[in-house]
Amino acid sequence: MELTKDDRTLHERPPAPSPARRAAPWLVALGLVLTAFNLRPAISALGPVLAEVRDDLGMGGTVAGLLTSVPPLCFAVFGVAAPRLARRFGPAAVVLAGLAAVALGLALRSFAGNTAVFLATTALSLAGIAVGNVLMPVLVLRYFPDRVGSVTGLYSMAFALGAAGAAGLTIPFTEAAGGNWRNGLAVWAATAALALLPWLAVLAPARRRADGPVPAAPRPAQEAQAAPPRMVRSRTAWALAGFFGLQATAAYITLGWAPQIFRDAGVSAGTAGLLLAVIMGLGAPLGFVLPRIATRLRHQGPLVLVLGGCGLAGYAGLWLAPAGGAWLWAVLLGIANCAFPVALTMIGMRARTPAGVARLSAFAQSTGYLLCVPGPLLVGTLNDMTGGWHVPLAFMTVLMLAQIAVGMAAGRDRCVEDGD
Repeated sequence: MELTKDDRTLHERPPAPSPARRAAPWLVALGLVLTAFNLRPAISALGPVLAEVRDDLGMGGTVAGLLTSVPPLCFAVFGVAAPRLARRFGPAAVVLAGLAAVALGLALRSFAGNTAVFLATTALSLAGIAVGNVLMPVLVLRYFPDRVGSVTGLYSMAFALGAAGAAGLTIPFTEAAGGNWRNGLAVWAATAALALLPWLAVLAPARRRADGPVPAAPRPAQEAQAAPPRMVRSRTAWALAGFFGLQATAAYITLGWAPQIFRDAGVSAGTAGLLLAVIMGLGAPLGFVLPRIATRLRHQGPLVLVLGGCGLAGYAGLWLAPAGGAWLWAVLLGIANCAFPVALTMIGMRARTPAGVARLSAFAQSTGYLLCVPGPLLVGTLNDMTGGWHVPLAFMTVLMLAQIAVGMAAGRDRCVEDGD
């Protein structure tokens, strides 16, 4: 007799954590939240002061566009290694090392004297962020197998708060610290260092056995009987990678260029930073709610359509009246950016085992971020070539339409193990 989806979930749910793993769930949850909070400031803090960074370091528009493309490139390159590192050292240890790289890179970036050093130190931080991106869903499934939707929503909210806080507070921090953009960006190294503390406690000698390498955990019968599926042969995996890549493209274009679009329309630097904070801040409440909605839907396509429609409306507003309706466009773009927690949730829903989720997460995120690389760079180049934002906005509209189409396919009620 064929099992329903709910029946499959009951039979294929990952094994419950050992007593040692259940010892301090609040500590793991705190680590997840603080980690998520620090996985975006390296990027979102830059947008409000991008004009000052360009002037100080002598960047052209194309080079600045390259700077906005560095995050997805690093996520693609370094994210591939995350599952292998987690198998060898344990996911919590790898996340700890990643956070250390984030803090060090952000601290060194504030001393960069030229574009090359600025890019290199930014890449160091982004390498640490990359492993965190991939391993967050794995840690959730490992420690909270019965609360995937709720915990994903919790750390998605922290993602948004970190991005919004960095976008909205970098200018005030800069002004309070003498008006130098370097001081404003350096603040976020301290918050990354703070996030190390919960993972140090999790990895204390008394807990090391509890967080050993991933293969040490008991494996479900289905996983023991067959190797995890090859993602390159799964249409579901490719659809999810495409959706993840296109939503990331839209997000990084917004992070990198929305403040400049507003400033070019006559909006002050401080207000442009606040508008970006609104865009990113909406992900806090919606990022908590949407994963729980997504897990209750048999097909996530309608949710993808609603979010994409908000993005299209926001682009239309930026085309017609970027300054006059700036706050409305920021709200619409903020709603559209919530495709990210939906994509994360779908990663957890499109595979049945922890090993499958780890492989799917690495494949979808690394492939998706690789697809995302040209987008922000092309937006900067198109702006340089045309001297305005209409052509870049038209390009962004085409990408959003593609995101909706591939997201509808990724939202089907299928798993990578189904061999489609």
